[in-house]
Amino acid sequence: MERIDKLLALQLSISRKEAAALVRQGAVTAGGRQVKNAAEKVDPAAVCVRGASIHYTPFLYLLLDKPAGVLTAARDKRAKTVFDCIDPHLLRRGVQPVGRLDKDTTGLLLLTDNGALAHRLLSPKCHVEKRYLARLASMPPADTPARFAKGLVLDDGPCLPAGFSLRETGEHPLCEITLHEGRFHQVKRMCAAVGAPVLSLRRVGFGPLSLPDLPSPAACRRLSSEEISALENLESVRKI
Repeated sequence: MERIDKLLALQLSISRKEAAALVRQGAVTAGGRQVKNAAEKVDPAAVCVRGASIHYTPFLYLLLDKPAGVLTAARDKRAKTVFDCIDPHLLRRGVQPVGRLDKDTTGLLLLTDNGALAHRLLSPKCHVEKRYLARLASMPPADTPARFAKGLVLDDGPCLPAGFSLRETGEHPLCEITLHEGRFHQVKRMCAAVGAPVLSLRRVGFGPLSLPDLPSPAACRRLSSEEISALENLESVRKI
């Protein structure tokens, strides 16, 4: 059972004051009965606003298209953070980033208030697939895909086997890189190790999630029920 004003605020991304106003307007029902007190506790699964179910979900999952120059941090006095890209009402759920993207790396960042699932997704035992598009300063050697597949050795030890394929050739080629771990500056270090430094980097996939064409950099949306189910049912996550 949840307080109706708190429930509406979290599920509809509105303030508690706005939620209380909906109750006073007679717009909220629970189990077919009109709710008259904003402090009343109700069954979340039985709540409707103006006749429409609020589709209660116990956790919030957000997909952010992180822009360049933004820190994956809660707050910073000098720089913009990913939390500045999110509706303040959604932040009341206590969402946190699942992993990190470097300041100048763009693309897919998952945020959630489901701490248990986030912990499993980040576990070294899970090996969630992460897909990147990297613009390189020069053409990589022809044996780069084989070296990535074998597992490059960096200064902090060998990497897990990774995928590498060219998308575009030319002065600054574009490649797709697939990792199954998340070490510090890993893509940049791997590309530098084969003599093709990274000019720009964008994450386009995380596990079953792919970065859609969001309307603009810094755009954010909730995951669909199908996407949430796919995350929760990753075989490697369920084994942990």
